[in-house]
Amino acid sequence: MSLIIAYVGKKGCVMASDKRKIGYFGDKENLKILEEELYEGNLSTDDDFLKRADELGISIKITDDANKLKMIGNTIRGEVSTKGTMETRRRRIYGTTNGYQIVELLGSETQSRKAGKSGVIIFGNDYAKKLAETLIKREWKASQSLRYMGEIFQKILEEVAFKTPTVGKKVDVLIQQPKFNESEAQKHLNITIDHDIKVLTKFRQELTEQIVQQQIAIDMANKIISKGDVGKVVNVDDNMVFVQLDKNVQAMDGNWKQLAAPGQNVLMFTDGNNVKIGDKVVIENEDLCLKKDKSPLKCDVILCSL
Repeated sequence: MSLIIAYVGKKGCVMASDKRKIGYFGDKENLKILEEELYEGNLSTDDDFLKRADELGISIKITDDANKLKMIGNTIRGEVSTKGTMETRRRRIYGTTNGYQIVELLGSETQSRKAGKSGVIIFGNDYAKKLAETLIKREWKASQSLRYMGEIFQKILEEVAFKTPTVGKKVDVLIQQPKFNESEAQKHLNITIDHDIKVLTKFRQELTEQIVQQQIAIDMANKIISKGDVGKVVNVDDNMVFVQLDKNVQAMDGNWKQLAAPGQNVLMFTDGNNVKIGDKVVIENEDLCLKKDKSPLKCDVILCSL
């Protein structure tokens, strides 16, 4: 659901991209029908697209705020991506003066990597690419400045957007003009791309860790005790009450790390003076208290079942 146009040559690199992102939800077979009609050019406007999606029972979310271009040092990176059930497939072009590389990634693993020194490169679905190629042939002049090329690319993207909902009308344009010969360009691209992929790998690892922690938090939140036995009082020191946890009760901190296992003691506090060794501690109506008279207790831990 993207269209990226890049020029790379002796003058430098100019890249233009739309900002459209489309999310789908619905029956796979009907989704396949919708995509076929979309990529064949049968749906010309957003209204046509949304109407047909509704007929097929497909929920659609369209946004025009995706940043598909990024400046990385003396290089411009353009990316189109497709999210699968397990991994995200990315196709990237990195461009600078006198050189570019096209990299395909599955997750953060490199699937292919190809280099070139000059040309006009287009990323997008076949229908959008054909429209863009026709317009480029009509507008292209080799003597144009990079700034003017950027203006032409923007105009082409906007024109294509009126003919297919796969491309949005909002456009980004970036230009880079470092002084590299062909050899220097590829050396610079190799360093830039290797570092960029390492950053992606680290980001994915951190994201995976976050997801794992979120799942742990969800699992533990479901184990928070709202009713039932907690343990028994084994020591009392003024307003401090030491409670030995029952065999199926554990105490956690705010990061869901275990502070006390079953059978271990947890410090609690009381405002009264009627707590005795051997008293049962329970939770009733989500309140921590003594079983004998419902006297309230407080603690700084989260009480969960195993």
